[in-house]
Amino acid sequence: MTGIASKMTDAALTPTPNDCELPRIRAQFETFNDAIDYAARSKKGMNFHDMRGQLERVYPYSEMRDDAIEMAYRLIEAGIKPKDRVALIAETGPDFTSLFCACVYAGAWPVPLPLPTTFGGKDSYIDQLAVQLQSSDPTVLIYPREIEQMAGAAAAKQGCAGISWQDFAKEPAPKVDLPKASPDDICYLQYSSGSTRFPTGVAVTHEALLHNLYGHAVSMELGENDRCVSWLPLYHDMGLVGCFLSLVANQFSVDFLKPDAFARRPLAWLDMISRNPGNTCSYSPTFGYDICARRISSQTNVAERFDLSRWRIAGNGADMIRPDVMQNFVNAFSEAGFKASAFTPSYGLAEAVLAVTVMPPGEGIRVELVEEERLSGTPRDITRPARYRAIVNCGKPLPDMQVFISGEDGEERGDHQIGKVWCRGPSVMHSYFRDPDATEDCLVDGWLDTGDMGYMADGYLFIVGRAKDMIIINGKNHWPQDIEWAVEQLPGFNHGDIAAFAVETEGGEEAPAVLVHCRVADPVERVKLREQIADKVRSVTGMSCVIELVPPRTLPRTSSGKLSRAKAKKLYLSGEIVPLDLAA
Repeated sequence: MTGIASKMTDAALTPTPNDCELPRIRAQFETFNDAIDYAARSKKGMNFHDMRGQLERVYPYSEMRDDAIEMAYRLIEAGIKPKDRVALIAETGPDFTSLFCACVYAGAWPVPLPLPTTFGGKDSYIDQLAVQLQSSDPTVLIYPREIEQMAGAAAAKQGCAGISWQDFAKEPAPKVDLPKASPDDICYLQYSSGSTRFPTGVAVTHEALLHNLYGHAVSMELGENDRCVSWLPLYHDMGLVGCFLSLVANQFSVDFLKPDAFARRPLAWLDMISRNPGNTCSYSPTFGYDICARRISSQTNVAERFDLSRWRIAGNGADMIRPDVMQNFVNAFSEAGFKASAFTPSYGLAEAVLAVTVMPPGEGIRVELVEEERLSGTPRDITRPARYRAIVNCGKPLPDMQVFISGEDGEERGDHQIGKVWCRGPSVMHSYFRDPDATEDCLVDGWLDTGDMGYMADGYLFIVGRAKDMIIINGKNHWPQDIEWAVEQLPGFNHGDIAAFAVETEGGEEAPAVLVHCRVADPVERVKLREQIADKVRSVTGMSCVIELVPPRTLPRTSSGKLSRAKAKKLYLSGEIVPLDLAA
């Protein structure tokens, strides 16, 4: 039987359809429980693919609901009560999706947590899990058996129960009455990808979740013949909300590729989109598009291998959107039918469930060139040539979402005036779990301080950068991504090879520090490279910087693959990141 199963191909399985006779309801439900119930009446569902993008499991929403209810009985029999937290390792597959929904049916709060990644070793993963378990205080951690040793160690460290979902599925599940959910009940806790040292779990209500799911479905005009393709991890808000919960609430079929499969074979993502029988909606941070554009060979006939003509929504988000990377992707795949107008930039954060603004479909990447003086907050220096940075338009606010740009005096800034970005609406989080001080710091009269800097123009939002990442020297603001992007223009560097932040020099003054992955072995060439980088950074900042060459793969990343400047600074100052010896 195993041999027969292993030979099953796409031809042996029938994927769930794009459309069916059940009318689509765009997330207009009282609770997510109601959304699951309605989706289960359709023929749509999830389709899980193997490492090469071949279909290996079809999972209709009706089957997911049946499994979820049985698991909910099992949770209640195990002593799980409403408002208890249940930590779930978010592996892309039927087990996680049904267990997440089971928690919702049981009135418990699912807490999706990451799988191990290639960024860091076994001990760092156990430590990361342990601090998130300590913060969320779950009754139990449920995980895939393949990581039992690490997950079990993290659970033991925190003192909560731990069990594999394979073993949990063998526990008794007597039928009981399931609790009735209310719109203002907490639905789940979301930890951001950077929540490792000081984790803050975002508490999301059913009402907030469904408002956001409705808002981005309307903003992206989700409708007939649309289908999602995703490789995004399901513990990150973009993957969890945008590519799982939204699909259920908007009755939307999806084809899943596991994140580690994308990491190994990124072009399998585009292969799956090419085989998609409908209009594709697929999302990625900037680095996903960058990897694909770099991976394709100039000798490859992309028109023969791919058909990207039906890619209707190519979502961009979760990190600063880089127009140069997007242009490189268009250059690489336009012959395969990819249209630049498919790019759909957005802006959001877990504290607002997911999306705050979305670009209207078909408008593509639109940028404004902003003078350095506006970004730095200093008067124009007429002795130097004007410098500009391309700022990407992140779209318009979702229905019932307000965006406010605040100056240092708290007054609203006008169009094209940079300030702190605040938002308010039904999607804004309930609170940070068991952290009233952090909640009070960012929620003021219903307004959420996003921590980002940006400006509005004609109803569109433009994001400049993270306020906490800003490097302020002699009263002038420097954005780390400007420094990083400048270094990336030198030959031999990739996106994510550079981290810029402020450090205190021996004289007690602050200066930009730039850590750069170095792949050069010759000490003489390393010295030349450092001088070349220093010249490039000086041309951007107008000052000398601390330039450190570090071994490849040294710079830390978050669990979703984004560069972590804060952690890079911490590791550098503590001596855990050791620069290369240029005198060697």
